Amino acid sequence: MAKANSNSSLFLFVSLLLFQVLHFSSSQSFIGVNYGQVADNLPPPAATAKLLQSTSIQKLRLYGADPAIIKALANTGVGIVIGASSGDIPALASDPNAATQWINSNVLPFYPASKIILITVGNEVMISNDQNLISQLLPAMANMQNALNAASLGGKIKVSTVHAMSVLAQSDPPSSGSFIRQDTMRGILQFLKDHGSPFTINPYPFFAYQSDPRPETLAFCLFQPNAGRVDSGTGIKYMNMFDAQ
Repeated sequence: MAKANSNSSLFLFVSLLLFQVLHFSSSQSFIGVNYGQVADNLPPPAATAKLLQSTSIQKLRLYGADPAIIKALANTGVGIVIGASSGDIPALASDPNAATQWINSNVLPFYPASKIILITVGNEVMISNDQNLISQLLPAMANMQNALNAASLGGKIKVSTVHAMSVLAQSDPPSSGSFIRQDTMRGILQFLKDHGSPFTINPYPFFAYQSDPRPETLAFCLFQPNAGRVDSGTGIKYMNMFDAQ
């Protein structure tokens, strides 16, 4: 097993990638994995692709756009999420040609053999303290979308950004949920709605468990038998922390 640095993701740890599609009629359930690369002794991309094909895993998220991995996943049928880093956002926002070049370099050489389905622009930008970066996020997403449109891929590959769970200022009970930075979030949500793109978020039930002293919380987080929790606002009973989040 590969050993990961303390600040990195474990290699191919299984998680449910929470893609809540704003157009509910087209939402779907699936199992996906995050492909972290900050580790040692990692299997080569070809071995990883073979491993994925032996499972029921349907989608994979890269934290960047590693060409070797994207190429290795060609003709596997696995849906691939690739990402532009938060550091790319200023250039993407200020120069449409930067977005065009990003698509030319990271998408066109591989698609459609490699089933790229989503481009994420930045990671957890909305909870950063960089007001300038936050203001550039939506223009960067728009330029990336325009570059896809120009390449006749606008209806085939979606554009989004990945949020931290703490993008919700309030989340318990679920019906009380409200976003931070509501003006900016409103623009992002409108963009996602206009383009049929998913709202993507990194759900970490552990942090909710860590901050919740109730004795039944561990079972609630680990999908173990428990009495569930009723949302007083809706009457919906949640049986695990993941669903509640």
